[in-house]
Amino acid sequence: MTSKNPYKPKSSAQNPVKKRRPTLQDIADRVGTTKMTVSRGLRGADTVSDKMRAQILDAAEALGYIPNRGPDILSKSTSRAIGILVPSLTNQVFADVIKGIETATEPAGYHLMLSHYGYSPEIEERSLSSLLSYNVDGVMLSESQHTPRTLRMLETAGVPTVEIMDTRSAPFEQAVGFDNVAAAYDMVTEIIRRGRRRIRYLAVRLDARTLQRQEGYAQAMTEHGLAPATLQTNLRSSYTVGATLMAQILTEHPETDALFCTNDDVAIGAYFECVRRGIPVPGQIAIAGFHGHDVGQVMAPKLASVITPREALGTRAAVELLNRIKGQAPGERIIDLGYRIEPGGTL
Repeated sequence: MTSKNPYKPKSSAQNPVKKRRPTLQDIADRVGTTKMTVSRGLRGADTVSDKMRAQILDAAEALGYIPNRGPDILSKSTSRAIGILVPSLTNQVFADVIKGIETATEPAGYHLMLSHYGYSPEIEERSLSSLLSYNVDGVMLSESQHTPRTLRMLETAGVPTVEIMDTRSAPFEQAVGFDNVAAAYDMVTEIIRRGRRRIRYLAVRLDARTLQRQEGYAQAMTEHGLAPATLQTNLRSSYTVGATLMAQILTEHPETDALFCTNDDVAIGAYFECVRRGIPVPGQIAIAGFHGHDVGQVMAPKLASVITPREALGTRAAVELLNRIKGQAPGERIIDLGYRIEPGGTL
């Protein structure tokens, strides 16, 4: 009788061997030159002839060569990478910002290292630590409020930083964005100007920007002798959350005649809940969002929203960061790109 050996090695199918990546030496052997010449040819050095460079590039293509940038990073203390911390990878707001960033970083030869922290300061702290461990040349942050350890790491790292989406808070070094308080104030003032008096603010996530918009909402209501009323939830924004909050408003506060929502996801969800129930918008209730997402701007009626320059914001922030990486003096400490009030057809 034989017994199974628990320490028997797994078969190659169960434990596949990692393939060896082509090296500079492999290219050199194929072309018939030295590894140093290959390295110089791949970098585009003038000391390598055009004919030899073409042979090197052809060989690298044929072998599927992938550069190993580790030694370069260690020797030059540079990575040609920028760390980007975003709270959400699914939110269109940050997708637009990243698109804007790439219009500046790609031509400059920099790539992005993205990290997602889900609106958690503690996860942002850990994500920043990971990004800095890769020796990124600069950091772009989507928040203006950070843990003490995050601030210490930024000070210690000594790389340029830019914070985006907020010009109201004092930046760590530099900020590019817009004034959330003023934008909310202007939108609510427009809603009031159109005759609405029982306006509620739907707040989700309760991050710093949501609370800034609540501040602007309350300021506009108070100045017009109206009582602010906010319905809050810690849930992440979505169409479903907007519909759920709208249902709650209709049940508990049927006198409400307008909603100002912290973003367009919530506003659109609220609108479709009204459609489902046969409640006319804006006849019975007006609805406004924030950011001007594409879906809200093409639906009928067009969603009232604060239009924010997300792509332009990403580009400007990247340009400022790249300039400082190159050693240029910082530009303006706070760069406000403004916003636009779009009344649409839901007010």
